Amino acid sequence: MSTPSHNGQIAAGRVGVLLIHGLCGSPAEMRFVANGLSREGYTVHSPVLAGHGGTSDELKATNWQDWLRSAEEGLDELAKTCDTIIAAGLSTGALLALMLAHRHPEKVKGIALFSPTLWLNGKKIPWKMRLARRFLAFKAVARHFDLPAPQAYGIKDERIRDFVSKASRASGKSTTAHSTPGLVALERRWLAKEVIGVLSQIKQPALIIHPREDCLADINNAFYLQRNLAGAADLVVLDDSYHIVTIDRQRHIVVEETARFAARVGDRSRGVRAPVRPAVSQVAQSAGLVPAFA
Repeated sequence: MSTPSHNGQIAAGRVGVLLIHGLCGSPAEMRFVANGLSREGYTVHSPVLAGHGGTSDELKATNWQDWLRSAEEGLDELAKTCDTIIAAGLSTGALLALMLAHRHPEKVKGIALFSPTLWLNGKKIPWKMRLARRFLAFKAVARHFDLPAPQAYGIKDERIRDFVSKASRASGKSTTAHSTPGLVALERRWLAKEVIGVLSQIKQPALIIHPREDCLADINNAFYLQRNLAGAADLVVLDDSYHIVTIDRQRHIVVEETARFAARVGDRSRGVRAPVRPAVSQVAQSAGLVPAFA
C-alpha cells in the first residue's frame, strides 16, 4: 500500500521514480503520473524546482543550476528509501533528468523523458516568442521580455484545458504559468546547450515519450535524443496529445509505459534477465502509437 510521507514523497517500493515538473510549472503537472506509478508499486517523489511556486521575481532570481540543485535534493531524498531510481521529467524537466543521469550515474539507473525540449520549435510557438528568441542571448536584453506560456497550447483536450484554467483561477496560482520571464527562457536555453554537450556520455537506458503533434517542441527533439544518447533509447510517439503529456488525453499511456520501463530497469539492477520486448507493445497498438526502439 502506498503511503504519503511528510516530505510529499509517496512511498511504495524499493524502485523509485523522481518526477521533475516543467519550466514555470509545478508538481501538479506530474500528479496523475505519480499516483499511477505509486499504484503500480513504485515510490515517487516530485520536488518543487527553485523559484517555482512563488512570485515572478523569485523565479527570475534563479538559474538552471539552481533548478538542477532542487532536482539533486529530490534525488538524494529518494535514494534514502530506494535501491533503484529512474529520473523522469516533463519538457525542461526532462533536460534536468538528463543532467542528473550525467552527474550521478551511480544513483540514476534509467531516464524517462516526457516531451523533452531541447528546442522550442513547435508549430504553435507564438510569434512573439519566435521573434524574441533572436534577441534573448544576453541577460541585459532578456530581462525586458515576458514570453507567452504554453498553457493555451500545451493541452489538446479542451475539457482538461478548461479544468486546468479554472483550477488555476480558483486557487490564485497556476498549474502552468501565464508567462515565462525572458531571463528564465534564457537560462532554459543555456541548460539545453549544456545537455546537448553531454548526451554522448549518458549511458543509462532511456524511455522517450513524445507527441507527434507537439505544438511547442517538434518531435525532432525526440529523434535527436534517440540518435545521440549513448545508451539504448525507446521512443513512443503519442498520436492524440499535445506538449503536456502528463495531463493530456494519453496520460494513461505515459503511466503504463513508464511503469513498464521502470520494471525493466529494476530487473536489470537486480540482475534479472528481462524478456525481449515485442516490436510493438499492446499498449502502443491499442492507442495507435508509433514506437521506435533503439
